[in-house]
Amino acid sequence: MTTNSSKTQWQYLESRPDSWRRQLYLKGRKLRAHTVWADMIVNEMSPEEVADSKDLPLAAVIEAIKYCETHQELLKKEAEEERRFLEEKGVILEPKITY
Repeated sequence: MTTNSSKTQWQYLESRPDSWRRQLYLKGRKLRAHTVWADMIVNEMSPEEVADSKDLPLAAVIEAIKYCETHQELLKKEAEEERRFLEEKGVILEPKITY
């Protein structure tokens, strides 16, 4: 990750203009940074184990972790939006995700 004045430049992460989500994805993959981070936490894996299981460079996993740790409000907002959308469609979700 490099910093360019007031905007952070990510080496392994990118936005997807065609997605309703504003959170970042791993470049060249249909994989959200949050998915990498959440899988690590839920499965009690180390960054090295996640990198191996998802065939990613360790630096990409570490960058995804840093991104998620510094963008909690965005991730929470998008999770709530997705929950509302699914509930409106009749999908029952339990338990409610909290951050």
